[in-house]
Amino acid sequence: MTVSIGFTYHKDYNKYDFGVDHPLVGDKPRRTLTSLVNSPLINSLVLLSPPMASEEDLLRVHEQKYVEHVKNLSTHGGMLAKDTPAPQGIFESARLATGGTIYAANRLLHDFSVVVNPLAGFHHASTAFSSGFCFFNDIAVAIEYIREKYHISRFMIIDMDVHHANGTQDIFYRDPSVLTVSMHQDGRTLYPGTGSIEKIGADGGVGFNVNIPFPPGAGNKSYRFAFEALVPPLVTQFRPELLIYQAGVDTHHSDPLADIMITYPFYYWLGDCIATLAEQSCRRLLVCLGGGYNSNTCIKAYYNVLSGLLHFEQSIVEPMLSEHVINQVHKIVDQVKEHLQDYWSFTD
Repeated sequence: MTVSIGFTYHKDYNKYDFGVDHPLVGDKPRRTLTSLVNSPLINSLVLLSPPMASEEDLLRVHEQKYVEHVKNLSTHGGMLAKDTPAPQGIFESARLATGGTIYAANRLLHDFSVVVNPLAGFHHASTAFSSGFCFFNDIAVAIEYIREKYHISRFMIIDMDVHHANGTQDIFYRDPSVLTVSMHQDGRTLYPGTGSIEKIGADGGVGFNVNIPFPPGAGNKSYRFAFEALVPPLVTQFRPELLIYQAGVDTHHSDPLADIMITYPFYYWLGDCIATLAEQSCRRLLVCLGGGYNSNTCIKAYYNVLSGLLHFEQSIVEPMLSEHVINQVHKIVDQVKEHLQDYWSFTD
């Protein structure tokens, strides 16, 4: 087992809750921590209590008018978008989630090589609008905070959530200092309807936005093939100074909102692989436990993510499911390489 990793947690994380009739239920942070406390992994975790993000922090990414809109909704309750309720107090809850990611990133510059935030990865939030259960893009806010405070110039995001990281893409689409990789179910079959291969960035950021869309039915083999073919070469060539892993587990076959067929062992492999990539590059890995809408599944999948990050031998097992789209995924990977060939080198 590796050295200890940080784990941000606050009791008020669980107030980020849209109610029992909504896919996002606020008990996941508490249940995740409880499961870890009752496991061997707890001996390798250091609990960190984060502060709220300030409005100044939010304004590094979000427009003043949008922040005020969320604040006003939070006072009386309402709807941010048709899929995203804004219950009373959500402004404080969203600031706390964002503060957790900022704090986690900050600790990477001091005393940890890996820090995990279990209420994080709100990648659908753009500068002036959002939906998809997100209010503030905590990853982007943390990047801008670290950029300003420590003058770090290369950030890489590996977003494994089943939904495309459309807000993150919008924010950094012209920014060559942030390499964004989103592996997601094809937007033609799933919210938010974005994330095509052709979207590789603009202006100075051309080549620094990488979308890898998967057809429904893709599973462990497809995801592992695509990851191994594309992500390690990007890490090696980009040489990030801070690596961010959006560890959404809504790619599990039991998730009610998507159609990907991943099983628990993949999350262990992925955590182990990304931790190794961080160890070989910047030794700074920020982990955001992103989406997942089957709570029982999420707890097990997150356990495997943490176990992989720690290179711990114990993990939750589950039979791999058959998949019939692997040839299609091979073609998709070839298309991604073709669109990026002027900017990155991929060897077979």
